[in-house]
Amino acid sequence: MKELTPADLTVRNLGERTIVSPLEIQFGEMGYEHAFFSDDSRVLVDHSLSHLKNLNGAEPACFEVAGPRRKIYFHPRKTTGAIVTCGGLCPGLNDVIRAIVNQSFYRYGVRRIFGIRYGFEGLVESYGHQPYNLTPESVSNIHSFGGTRLGSSRGPQDPAKMVDYLSDLGVNILYVIGGDGSQRGALAIEQEAIRRGMELAVVGVPKTIDNDMIYMDKSFGYETACAAAVTAINAAHTEARSARNGVGLVRLMGRHSGFIACSASIASGDVNCVLIPEVPFELDGEHGVLANLYERVMRRGHSVIIVAEGAGEHLMTGPGGADASGNKKLGDIGVFLKGKIEEYFRSRETELTLKYIDPSYMIRSVPASPQDRIYCMRLGQAAVHAAMAGKTGIVVGRWHSTYVHLPISLVTSARKQVDPKGDIWLSVLESTGQPARFY
Repeated sequence: MKELTPADLTVRNLGERTIVSPLEIQFGEMGYEHAFFSDDSRVLVDHSLSHLKNLNGAEPACFEVAGPRRKIYFHPRKTTGAIVTCGGLCPGLNDVIRAIVNQSFYRYGVRRIFGIRYGFEGLVESYGHQPYNLTPESVSNIHSFGGTRLGSSRGPQDPAKMVDYLSDLGVNILYVIGGDGSQRGALAIEQEAIRRGMELAVVGVPKTIDNDMIYMDKSFGYETACAAAVTAINAAHTEARSARNGVGLVRLMGRHSGFIACSASIASGDVNCVLIPEVPFELDGEHGVLANLYERVMRRGHSVIIVAEGAGEHLMTGPGGADASGNKKLGDIGVFLKGKIEEYFRSRETELTLKYIDPSYMIRSVPASPQDRIYCMRLGQAAVHAAMAGKTGIVVGRWHSTYVHLPISLVTSARKQVDPKGDIWLSVLESTGQPARFY
């Protein structure tokens, strides 16, 4: 974790808050005073004792706590919000949309909320995607379904054109639900609005099924994805142990970070080998993956292997180029590994029954689990509190179990990954019994 400066942690405000929050009246009617938060409410970035001891009296780095402010910036009845979902699908997208709409409407009295269709494309007039009018009635049951009610797309668009469109719609608040690429797009929109002197609050809700955004306990949809991945692993294990010399091979999501592969494997308890991008490995050689797999099958009769999509890139020649989001196109490690395993067993004249399962699109398209649904609602509510207070250029997240405001520039500056020396990877090694390294 890098040393953060005050500039890294600065949350921009559109201006002085002068309007009494509608929540003041609502809470008063309940007969008690709700806990509002000030901008001085903070949570430590690094709460380890060793770090605090080394500060030598200096003020520790802290994040601003999210939540309702007693005074707000935008007048609710004069405010127009817009919600856009970008990038790949993820469990919980509809839950976040619903939470933002309900919180805006019922708690703050905002009556005009646009649903932008098909990602950032919907903010460019030439595409012709007409926005939805979102109301509590129109989102009442969308949390029961996977995907996004608004549609999504990948790839950047011209910030100037997007701000033109938002200006024409009279939008004061833009909620961007998406991953690091989408949040970079949100930051570009905010910077264009600043250049024009336009009062636009841009608030992000970070979405990444890979759980790879830094300074967050977890991303929404991650728990749901892990649970769905366990179902696929269970199927692979059943197939493997039901056949002579059976091997179940499952490819899971994780371009740069192997969190899903690790967590799902630990939860399953039936995995014998996990391969992730953060831990290099070799297939060939006396201590390689293939020799280890062969020995396991000969000894126990079956084996289950999990591989994250970004693992083993050094072994393949990828297709080259980048996708619409600017991500490097990866080779298919699952198909590649399947072929190498079959070839290895043939070279030893050993019968093999291999079942290959790639559940990626099934995992990301399912509805959110109950715990993820709660998390999505809390994130959506925190986003509305922040936006109505005039916060901009931020994402809302959870850090040390507290909801916080994080500058977009900070959360897009690096990627969270599995630490090969950390407790998650140690738990994987203990669960699978695999060697600490394949070489």
